[in-house]
This record gives sequence, C-alpha cells and structure tokens, in this order.
Amino acid sequence: MKALLYKEFKLAMHPICYIFIFLFPFMILIPGYPLAIGYIYILSCYPIIFLGANKGQQSNDLLFSTLLPVRKKDIVLARIFTVMIIQFVFIIMMSLLLPLAFYIQSLGSGKFDNAGLTLNGYVSIVAIALVGYAVADLIFFPIYYKKGKSIVMSTLLTILGFTVYLSIFTIILPYIPGFNGYKSFLCDSDLWIQFLLLLGGLVLYGLIHLLVYRISAKRLEKVDF
Repeated sequence: MKALLYKEFKLAMHPICYIFIFLFPFMILIPGYPLAIGYIYILSCYPIIFLGANKGQQSNDLLFSTLLPVRKKDIVLARIFTVMIIQFVFIIMMSLLLPLAFYIQSLGSGKFDNAGLTLNGYVSIVAIALVGYAVADLIFFPIYYKKGKSIVMSTLLTILGFTVYLSIFTIILPYIPGFNGYKSFLCDSDLWIQFLLLLGGLVLYGLIHLLVYRISAKRLEKVDF
C-alpha cells in the first residue's frame, strides 16, 4: 500500500493538484464569501488525478496499475486514500487560516461573520462537508471503476451531487417551515454540541468510504482490460 500511495502522489497527481489543494483554502479569507462554496472546488482535482500527470487515462495508467504485482482492490484503496488525504489536507489548511479570517473580518465588521457563519458554524459546516465528500466519492468511484473510463460523466455527476447536497443544508433547509431553528442550531449551539456533530460526520465519512471501497473494488474486478 505504501508503494501504491507513493505512485499516486509521484505519478498520478498532476502538480496543479497541489496548487489547488493549497490555494483554494485561502477563499476563507474573502470577506462575505459563502464558506460552504469553497469545499466544492477541491472536487476539480478529481479529473486531474484520474487523468494523471501524463493524461493517465490515455496512457492507460489504470491498466499499468493492474499489471503491477498488486491486487486490484489495493489499487482502488490507494486511490481512495489519496482522495481522502487531499480532502483532509484541504480542511486542515482552511482551519489553520481561520484565525486570520477572524482578524480580516474584524477589521471590517467588528466580528467574524462570513456569510452568516460563526466559529460554531464553521465546525458544523466541516461536519456537513465531510459527509458531502463521502457522498461525492460514493458517486464518483463506482461510476469510474465500472469501466475505468468514465471521467467526464463521473466528475459532472459528482460535482452536481455535492452541490445539491450542500444546497440542501445551507440554502434550502433554513427556509422550509418547521426548520426555522436549523440555522440557529448550526451557528449558535454550544461548541461541544458542534464537535459531537463533527464526530458523527467523521463516523459517517468512514462508513460511507468503506462502502465506496467495497463497491468500487468489486466493479474493478469485473473490468477486462
């Protein structure tokens, strides 16, 4: 697995992916920018990773991987781990920039209120985004590994699914009758409640990715190169 991960980050990852991973978190510093939107852009790395630095799909990167003395399911697992690492690095980077975002916002409005989110709201949106990433991977990986070629379709459906998912939690629910206290719960509940929500999000993230792995590995086993 260590060798496969080394291959992923040295060969499959285009250098622009690293730029995206370390650049997009800075969107949290934009005053008034909807914080949840920033999580969508990291999904743009998916087609770059799967095409590879040398257009991996055209150069048969997946075929090359299957010819290595490794199991097909390990190839899938390595790619899933790669994507998960990207997601966590992005979230960690954004979290490290949060104090600076607080400071920038305080210069203008006297408090941090990026698109209506407080510190508690930030923890909540991370929990929501983690589950959203898991859902996105549940869309992307099974579609891609069904034939090992569906980059465009899987990417479009993934971004669409993640956007709809975030829209439900950040735009639609607060305006549905009966959910009037939803936004207050996300932004104003005690911080320990938010971290419990984050813990629940991490558990769901892990469970969904276990499902992603099992479905994708089974599908790749059936692909005849």
